Amino acid sequence: MDKDTIKRYTDYKIEDIGEVQVAEEVIAVIAGLAATETDGVARMAGNITNEIVSKLGMKKLSKGVKVSVEEENVVIRLNLVLDYGVNIKKTSTDVQEKVKNAIETMTGLNVTEVNVKIAGIAIDE
Repeated sequence: MDKDTIKRYTDYKIEDIGEVQVAEEVIAVIAGLAATETDGVARMAGNITNEIVSKLGMKKLSKGVKVSVEEENVVIRLNLVLDYGVNIKKTSTDVQEKVKNAIETMTGLNVTEVNVKIAGIAIDE
């Protein structure tokens, strides 16, 4: 079976009501969308921008995102292309905060790390 076809889920209980399963792909899409909505981020390191996400589908937004889930703790790794001239440290910090907040708000999981790798700089021609 192809690695991309394997669906991994994170499970957690909600106050004895039942169980919630969140696919890692969903967490990756949330992270990718939050990252690309941050000022100074040109795209994920898979050449995906918000403008073309609607044409390609949300699954493509997870390119450049690696998700590791252990129990209710999440570690995110992002590969980004930033706009030329932005403050890399500030933009990276903004991405980390936005991604952490989005995942925690939407899933209820605890994000322990958001690691950012700058894979390139986009230069307008």
